[in-house]
Amino acid sequence: MASAETKERGFRLLVATYQERLYWHIRRMVGTHEDTDDVLQDCLIKAYRGIGRFEGKSQLYTWLYRIATNEALSFLKRRGRHAVSSLDEEAQPAAYQLRAEASVDADALQQKLERALATLPEKQRLVFNLRYYEEMTYKEMSALLNTSEGALKASYHHAVKKVEAAIKSSM
Repeated sequence: MASAETKERGFRLLVATYQERLYWHIRRMVGTHEDTDDVLQDCLIKAYRGIGRFEGKSQLYTWLYRIATNEALSFLKRRGRHAVSSLDEEAQPAAYQLRAEASVDADALQQKLERALATLPEKQRLVFNLRYYEEMTYKEMSALLNTSEGALKASYHHAVKKVEAAIKSSM
């Protein structure tokens, strides 16, 4: 059994290796930097507590992405898709929040892509993000999401068609 110091050192290495990829995976799902930080922290705590149960049947990043995905989806369910931020104003869709933040410097086409992605159903957006941004294979996504490769291919195809149509209509 590993000592507490060895476990801590190993976890620090894991965080250093995967934190940025997990951050952007979660960010594309939840939209804002603040929410992403909260979800990422929950994800890393869950990974730290559960690392002893990691069986090695999948790659480590697949296990971490599954935790991150589940935490992000749980966050979205708790918050609600169209949560009200105050009594007077509704929360903006994720693409507009991304554009409004000073830390995001996207060009016009990237902004159009983000707006188009914000209109997709959750599952299609998730599959699109994993395939397009994370460059995951359908096999890896299947292991991550417990969904057949055929269903993932269909979701990705529908997502791409919707994104293309949205971008074309905004030009």
